[in-house]
Amino acid sequence: MMITSRDNELIKEVSKLISASKYRKKSNCFVAEGVRLCRDAASSGALIKSFLYTSEAAEKYNEELCIISKAAASSAEISRELYDRLSDTGSPQGFLCVIDMNSTPRLNEISISGKYAALENIQDPSNLGTILRTAEALGVDGVILSEGCCDIFSPKVVRGSMGAVFRLPFMQVKSMADFVRIQTSSGAVCYASAPRDAEDIENIDFSGGAIMLIGNEGNGLKEETISCCTKRVKINMKGRAESLNAAAAAAILLYRLLS
Repeated sequence: MMITSRDNELIKEVSKLISASKYRKKSNCFVAEGVRLCRDAASSGALIKSFLYTSEAAEKYNEELCIISKAAASSAEISRELYDRLSDTGSPQGFLCVIDMNSTPRLNEISISGKYAALENIQDPSNLGTILRTAEALGVDGVILSEGCCDIFSPKVVRGSMGAVFRLPFMQVKSMADFVRIQTSSGAVCYASAPRDAEDIENIDFSGGAIMLIGNEGNGLKEETISCCTKRVKINMKGRAESLNAAAAAAILLYRLLS
């Protein structure tokens, strides 16, 4: 049976999950949309509570349909018109999954020998998604997010991460400064990315475990957080630009951390 009504309970649920961070947190669910993301969710072991698809998508992506349907607790066809109304993307592919947040990996403890990215107050979902994608690609052991970061399970972050949210362990902390104090007291090395009074990352030996801290797009890391870190580091820029986009800076910093 095809779902065609906006009054359908599942459709109303999905609509709220797409638009409201508070509802996502309350329900412990989020939405992944698109063929690749839905397949990634299935292959990564995420708990897919519901899978919605259009007849056109089912015909075009039959192999993926079978894989995702087998992994999903329930599946339903939805009319193209209703799907287009529901979709958060510019070019809907006709696949959408509702996923249980609790089935995504969590970072429960920090290893002194591990390498981590710590993000303080990253506000742009596109930046956060790209940083998560980069962090996974480079092989970080996990990501720490301050409470002030945008929602890691927002549709834009999930899309931008290209499936990293299904595989990359993360934890959220209320205060990044407090987190750093605890880690440094336990022997962890924490590097604050800062534009002033900092060492060039090219001159740092990153052979041991470390945590790389990256701050807000406009304001960078809080001074309190920087003061708690082991060392300040910067990217030596030779051109006339005064700063880099947060995601671009994170890619360079994490590449050096992991190289």
